[in-house]
Amino acid sequence: MDALDEPSLIVSGAVIVAANPSARRLLGGQIEGRDLRLAIRHPQALDRILAHQPAEIDVTGIAEPGRSWRLIVRNLAANRALIRMIDRSEAVSAEKMRVDFVANASHELRTPLSTVLGYAETLTEETDLPSDLRTTFGRTIRDEARRMLRIIEDLMSLSRIEADRYIAPNENVSIEDVVGMAVANVSHMRVGAQCEIIVDLPEEVPSVRGDRAQLIQVFDNLLSNAVRYGCDRADSRIDVSATRNGRWITVSVADHGAGISRDHLPRVTERFYRVDAARSRESGGTGLGLAIVKHIVERHRGSLEIKSTVAVGTTVSVRLPVAS
Repeated sequence: MDALDEPSLIVSGAVIVAANPSARRLLGGQIEGRDLRLAIRHPQALDRILAHQPAEIDVTGIAEPGRSWRLIVRNLAANRALIRMIDRSEAVSAEKMRVDFVANASHELRTPLSTVLGYAETLTEETDLPSDLRTTFGRTIRDEARRMLRIIEDLMSLSRIEADRYIAPNENVSIEDVVGMAVANVSHMRVGAQCEIIVDLPEEVPSVRGDRAQLIQVFDNLLSNAVRYGCDRADSRIDVSATRNGRWITVSVADHGAGISRDHLPRVTERFYRVDAARSRESGGTGLGLAIVKHIVERHRGSLEIKSTVAVGTTVSVRLPVAS
C-alpha cells in the first residue's frame, strides 16, 4: 500500500481498514477504522464500491470540488476490496482545453468565411451592382481573407513552437537586435496613431541563448498589443526597457492605455481569449498573440509576467537566461 503513489484504501464491508499516506493526506489522517461513507461522499461511487464488484468509476468532487478521479475497485479475500484513486484532473483539463480550442478555432474561422461567401455570392449573382459597392465588397473579401490567413499562420506557429518545446534553443541572440527588429516591424501600425516608442536599453546588453526568429515574434506580439490598446491618444507612449539580474535579463514592454482588469489577467495567455473581442478583431488581432508569447518564453526556459491597472496601463515582462 505504501508503495503506491496514488491514494489507496482497503475496505472491509463499509469500514476502511487500511489507507496509504497519499490517502491519509487527501481524506484525513484518522480515516482508518472509520466508515467509508465519511471519507467518500459520492453516492454513485459508494454504490459501486459497496456492491463488492470490480469496477472503474469516473467521479468528480471527492475531497476537492471540481477535481476529477478514476476509482479502480478490485476485490480481495475475506469480503475486502482495494480502492485506488487515480487523479485525472490534468487529463480532463487537457481534454476540455482541446475541445474548447477546436470550438474557438472553428468559430474564429467560420465568421470571416461566412462574410467572404456572402459577399462573393452577391458579386456573382448581382451583375448590376454599382462600381463603388462592388469595390467595397471586394475590399471586405480581401480583408476577411487576410484575417483568416493571420489566424491560420498563428495556429501553425503555435503548432511548431509546441513541437519544439522540449528542444532548448542554442543561438546567441542580441536583445538589441530583436527589439530593434520588432520596433521596425510595428512601425506601420503607428501611422495615424502618433504613438512614440521609447527604447531604453543598457549600454551593454548581454546576449541570450535563444531562437532569434521566435524572440522577434515575442516582441512583435507584445509591441503590436501595446500599439493596439495603448495608443489611443495623440501623445501616447510605449516604453521598452531591459534590466539584468545575475544570469537573467528582463525585457519589459509598457503602455499607458486602458489597462486590463484583474479578473481577466489570469486568462489573457489562453488561446483566443480576448478582453475586448470586438476591439481586438477590428484592430486585426487573432486572440493568439499572448499564447504564442507564453509558449516561446517557456521553450526558452524563461518566465512571463503581466501587470496591469485599469486606466493606467499594462506592463509585460519577459525574463530570459543570459547566454553563458
